[in-house]
Amino acid sequence: MTLLEVLVSLGVLTMISLLIFGAFDSLSRGRKGEAMRVDRARQGRDAMERITHEVQSAFLSMHNPQSQALVTRQTVFVGTNSSAYDRLDFASFSHRRVEKEAKESDQAEIGFFVVKDPDRDEKMDLVRREQVPPDFEPKKGGVINVLAEDVELFDIRYLDPLTGQWIESWDTTQVTGQLNRLPLEVKVTLVLKPVKNTPPYRFVTKFMLPMQEALSFGISR
Repeated sequence: MTLLEVLVSLGVLTMISLLIFGAFDSLSRGRKGEAMRVDRARQGRDAMERITHEVQSAFLSMHNPQSQALVTRQTVFVGTNSSAYDRLDFASFSHRRVEKEAKESDQAEIGFFVVKDPDRDEKMDLVRREQVPPDFEPKKGGVINVLAEDVELFDIRYLDPLTGQWIESWDTTQVTGQLNRLPLEVKVTLVLKPVKNTPPYRFVTKFMLPMQEALSFGISR
């Protein structure tokens, strides 16, 4: 073989190597992109399923000690409206015991809201807060976990059974609000940011609440 033939052979091998590398790199990036899209869709579906289950288990209770000094909890359903990121805090019969023989009931204080990612200022995440058992501060305490990342919109609306109108906020603690009563239906809209060339991921669900009035067994009215 002459030197020219060797150089030509090396050039052909280099071109073939570059083509193979490009094909594998494209395949790898495609797989990563698809995994990101699947994960984003899964996060949205899981978040909506959990919100639906736990809000449907919401409750209010009138059962408190007669002495205010002995009151240790407050059951509420408070939905706060904002431009893009609403918040909902409520008492729910949806706590799951994960430790054997744990001295816990199914009652919990739960909140869903959007916070800024501590590592990325432009990134907003939907989180879930749970406090067991419910205490006297229905918007504080407990454990916070991320449900979905890169949130663009988190909107909650409530159907008032007395007026038949959808409203953007709910407050069972105020006389001027919806004192000691729950909405008939709740509508939740969650929009997650797109991945690469996909459109934004939009999830919408609407569900009824089995209970509208506060529990008051044995309490005279």
